[in-house]
Amino acid sequence: MEWYDALGLLLGSILVLMAIGMPVALAFLAANVIGAWVFMGGWAGITQMLNNGFGAVTSFALVPIPLFLLMGELFFHTGLGNRMFSAIDKLLGRVPGRLSYVTVIGGTGFSTLSGSSMGSTALLGSLMVPEMIKRGYKKHMSIGPIMGTGGLAIIIPPSALAVLLATLARIDVGALLLAGVIPGLILAGLYILLIWFQVKIDPEAAPAYEVTPMSLAEKLTLVLRDVIPMLSVMVLTVAGMIGGVFTPSEAAAFGALGVLVLAVIYRGLSWASLKNSVHGALKVTLMAYLIVFGSATFSQLLAFSGASRGLINWATGFELAPLMMLLVMFGVLLMLGMFMEQISIMLLTVPIFFPLIQTLGFDPVWFGLVMLLALEISFTTPPFGLLLFVMKGVAPPGTTMRDIYMAAFPYIGCSLVLVGILIAFPELALWLPGR
Repeated sequence: MEWYDALGLLLGSILVLMAIGMPVALAFLAANVIGAWVFMGGWAGITQMLNNGFGAVTSFALVPIPLFLLMGELFFHTGLGNRMFSAIDKLLGRVPGRLSYVTVIGGTGFSTLSGSSMGSTALLGSLMVPEMIKRGYKKHMSIGPIMGTGGLAIIIPPSALAVLLATLARIDVGALLLAGVIPGLILAGLYILLIWFQVKIDPEAAPAYEVTPMSLAEKLTLVLRDVIPMLSVMVLTVAGMIGGVFTPSEAAAFGALGVLVLAVIYRGLSWASLKNSVHGALKVTLMAYLIVFGSATFSQLLAFSGASRGLINWATGFELAPLMMLLVMFGVLLMLGMFMEQISIMLLTVPIFFPLIQTLGFDPVWFGLVMLLALEISFTTPPFGLLLFVMKGVAPPGTTMRDIYMAAFPYIGCSLVLVGILIAFPELALWLPGR
């Protein structure tokens, strides 16, 4: 069988099964069974496929996923996130566009601790939008920062999606996590500049209002009590990985334990919050492990059937410059993001793109971060970006999808600017990992 026939059979099976409503993980598993039967010799091939899949699921590199997810769920359900947002809100005082800045600053902190874009967007939407609407903020000033900041959870460690991508692509998990620190902070800075510009050209978009003045002592108390303890968990986790004190798995365990201890200290831990946190983390973890099982065997089938090598030879045969090929792959990711969710995109593209970028001479960790940025953009790409619908669910009555689309576009622009910066200065992503 020619490589394009093999590729068509494998990808076609997955797309047909997804189109009829089968869950992504099960669609990949079913397609793998078909591929193993055809390319690896019937029942013997299926047995080999299952053994390979179970070997991938038992990888130690997957340990950070449930721990990072538990860390974020605890931060959300125990009320620690609300305390941090409330403190930042009071500290900013009468700054024009204050609540939009609160969303970006507090959301960046929450993203580092949650690792979940949808969870971050849901929290920010339910917490901030009603207050902004009450204060007379225009919709783009309330909705836009929330969707932009929600996507930061993909990039800034700890990110469960980054761990999953590194595992699927077989690159260093710790290196990819650290690669997102500086670009993630740059992106948050671009969001702040965007808000400043929007308020500058239209002061009525975020009207100022009176706030109770606070003394310096009160501000210091808020910082020491409600901000530094929460952010210290993230700082120590990342610093431990940078300094070689923690492996990614140990850093994830330290982070989850740190949030648990803070929840006890602030009396936010209850049986209900613990149960909800474990339940939320367990659901996503099981899905992630099924996905790893399906993806590992899918990658092997692509290689075994000759589809991977044939596709790479075909793509490199156009003799495009490596940068042009990179932009083509980035465009494919954005296009897929208009219609598919992020994990499906990863499953379809990682087995093809990562061998290709190594052939083109790009650093795989750097490309992993670029791919995460593409996934972050696709979260808010019309018409079917997941964060668009999460935002619709928590937005006030009367908010149309057009309002949400228009609010998202400037923040998509900021992410595209960051991609351009990373292409021009790749060391911004590679300096912390030491590559």
